[in-house]
Amino acid sequence: MYVNEGIRAREVRLIDHNGDQLGVKSRNEALDIAARVNLDLVLVAPQAKPPVARIMDYGKFKFEQQKKDREIRKNQKVIVMKEVRLSPTIDEHDFQTKLRNAIKFLSKGDKVKASIRFKGRAITHKEIGQRVLDRFAEECAEVGTVETKPKMEGRSMFLVLQPKNEK
Repeated sequence: MYVNEGIRAREVRLIDHNGDQLGVKSRNEALDIAARVNLDLVLVAPQAKPPVARIMDYGKFKFEQQKKDREIRKNQKVIVMKEVRLSPTIDEHDFQTKLRNAIKFLSKGDKVKASIRFKGRAITHKEIGQRVLDRFAEECAEVGTVETKPKMEGRSMFLVLQPKNEK
């Protein structure tokens, strides 16, 4: 952002500290007006014809901007991807344990990647793994929705579940 002497335009459309338009003024005239009220001349729209400059307290403006940025960063939620590994021949108790973990992750607001690793000749029966993942997604339906449908990648098949939005 260009301030005071950093402004290179010959003339600018000037807006005073109250928000009133003062019209098109030369750069030096605008700097004099800003100096008289003891404030800075800040270029707010350099791409306009002529560029728009505003009379304001630049230090205060920068501080307010930093405060807004901090507030935005504070309210940001980082989404974490958790992985739950299953197998095509998973037993019922193991399945329930993995399901409980996935539901816990989804209720915390994290995404869950459920993956099945095919070993040896098990890859010839992909439909078994597909059924396990479909059942997994069905059981998690209360707290999560399917973001990515089950798909193969190398020797593993995976699907991604995202938490349901509470509104």
